[in-house]
Formats: sequence, structure tokens, C-alpha cells
Amino acid sequence: MARPHEAAPLHAHRLQSRRFMWLYGLAWAGGAVSYVPFLTLLLPLRVADLAVGQAVQWLGYISFAGAIAASLGGIVFGWLSDISGTRNWWIGAGLVLNVALLMAMSQISAVVPLVAVLILWQFGLNMMLGPLAALGGDLVPDRQKGMLGGLLAFAPAAGAAAGAVITIPGLAAAEGRFMVVAAMIIACVLPLLLFGRPVAFPELMTTSPRDIHHRSAAQCGMVRMWIARLAVQISEAALFAYLLYYFRSINPDIRDADSARIFSVVLVVAIPLALFAGRWADRNGKAIIPLRWTAGLSAGGLVIMAASDGIVGALAGYILFGLATTVFLSLHASQMLRVLPRPSTRGRDLGLFNLTNTVPSLIMPWLTIAIVPSFGFAPLFWLLAMLAAFACILLTTIKALPKAA
Repeated sequence: MARPHEAAPLHAHRLQSRRFMWLYGLAWAGGAVSYVPFLTLLLPLRVADLAVGQAVQWLGYISFAGAIAASLGGIVFGWLSDISGTRNWWIGAGLVLNVALLMAMSQISAVVPLVAVLILWQFGLNMMLGPLAALGGDLVPDRQKGMLGGLLAFAPAAGAAAGAVITIPGLAAAEGRFMVVAAMIIACVLPLLLFGRPVAFPELMTTSPRDIHHRSAAQCGMVRMWIARLAVQISEAALFAYLLYYFRSINPDIRDADSARIFSVVLVVAIPLALFAGRWADRNGKAIIPLRWTAGLSAGGLVIMAASDGIVGALAGYILFGLATTVFLSLHASQMLRVLPRPSTRGRDLGLFNLTNTVPSLIMPWLTIAIVPSFGFAPLFWLLAMLAAFACILLTTIKALPKAA
């Protein structure tokens, strides 16, 4: 297991090992591999096979139930990892449960049992992801939070790549695809548990007098960071679900393969941008500035999309939005670790914070249904642009995140 080895002598420039950082990024990518190809490809196909003629309704019920389970699971297992004082055993147990239930879903022959197993799978997934997220706060000092955020940008691209791999013609039959995904998850997560060997940072696990003095300011920053992420995440969720429909509303000749290719290229190009922005933030001690800029650029991309009536403008707007949003969400995921109120409840608090990932799944469908059928995509994008702009404005009210530990 990836236990911290003996701490290096305390001094201002002590850093976490590069090996742990990269293996942590790989494990986080394994989390995306766990759910992106399953939720976007394998699950819809499985539901279509089991609920002929009612696939859309059942997929909606399953998505809603899954979002509730994911919300609860992130909080509960983050909290349990706080109480137990260990993260690795929960990550390992979640990995085993995640893979086992994923394989079980390939064998289920009725839709109701599928719903029940999927809810359990969401708990297993968050048993792995909740403690894994908290582990970054336990072991990565603030002066490396920007680099950590850059590494987290690999996850969306890894999820998209996994979906592309399992759809390679002739690679695997329908049930075999579940096995391929399971193997990829293990290959991504297990190396961290076996070979991570992180440097220990005891100061990240205690509350200093300075932290107590600045707690009210930090909590205010935490609320603003939460709201800003929620605003951007709603925009991202809407585009994730309805990108193909938007492109086809402008150009009916756009194929699903074209949309998938554009989506994948944006995610890959965002990786070096996130790494550069994160390293810049670390070197200059200005963690909040890349978040402000990328939130503003996300709003700009949505404005371009709302104002475009041709495919060139639509593509340009989406590329700007997609790049800025991916960088924002990756850097935000690491920098928010600075503003959590206390190390002893880091896992639980991250579970609450990460409701920003699941709440949009509950909001976005109703928002889209209320606007798009009657008014088209442009009003929706103007509304989403205002949300992203609000996130940018909100972040400008945070003068700085807490100084590096």
C-alpha cells in the first residue's frame, strides 16, 4: 500500500515526490475510466437491450438514482476515511467493489436488478474516489497544488480515450467491453497503492494557530469557491450531454463520430494548458488568477456559441469553452483543498464540496427541457454564459487563497 515513508526534514521548500504525483494523476484518471465509458456507452446500450421501447425513461431513472447515490457515497466514504485514519484501504476496497459490480452488470438480464446493482456500484466507485480525493489534500503541499491540478486534467481525456478503445471494431464483444474497462481501471489505480511511497507532510494533517485565526475568511472563500464551481459545472454538464444536438441544429451533416472527435481533441489539448497554468500558479504564488481567467474565457466561449449561426463560429466557441472549462475544473479541484476548514474532516468536506459534480446532473435536464424545445440553444447558452461570468466575478472577490503550507 502507498504508505508515506519517513518525512524529510522540515523546511520551506519540501515537495512531494514526482513519482507519487504522477501515480496519483494516473489513479485519478482511473476514476474517470471507471465511469465515463460506462455511463456514456455501456450503460445506455445495456438499458436499450433490457428495456426495449422504454430505454429513455429507464435511463433517466437510473441517472437520477445514480446521482443521488454518488452524492451520498462521496460524503459517507470520505467521512469514514477521516474516522478510520486511513485512505488507502478504502481506496483499495472501493477498487475491488467497483470492478466486481461493473462485471456483474454485464451479466444482469432484467432492468430492475440493474438499477439496484448500479446504485451499489456508485457507492463502490465513491468508496474509491472520495478517499482518493482526500489523499491529495493529505500529501500534496499547497506549493504543488497547481501541478496537482494540471495532472488531474488527464482524467477527462483518459475517460474519453477509454470509450474510444472499447468501441474499436473487433476488440471485444458486448460483455467483453466490461472486462476491458475493468482491466484499465485496475491498471490505473493499483500502481498508486503499490508503488506510491509518498513523502509524509504531518503539517497538512494538523490545524495550526494561523489556520484557526483565518478560519472565518477561509470558510467564506470555501463558499465562494463552491458556488463558482457549481456555476461552471452546470455549463459543462449541459454541453457534455447536448453537444451533438447543438452541432446538428446548426449543421445536420455533423455525425456522432465528428462530435466525439472534437470533444476528445479538446480534452487532450487541455492537458498541457492545465499543466502550464498550474505550474505558473505554483511558481508565482497566485493560485486564484488562472481560475478567474478560465471562468471568464468559458463565459466568452458560450457567448460566441450563443451568437453563432454557422458551424465555424460554433466550433470556435465550443473549443474556447471546452479548453477553458477543462482547465478550470482541473485546477479548481486541487486549489479547493486549500480552503477546506480542517484536516480532520477533509474527506467529509470534500464529499460535500463535490456535490458540485452531481447536483448539475439533477439541474441540467430540467433547465434544458424548459428552454431548448421552445426557444432553441441560443437562450440556453446566454444563461450558461451568465453563470460562468458570475463564477468569474465571484472569484475576483477572493483576494488570495491561503498561503502555501
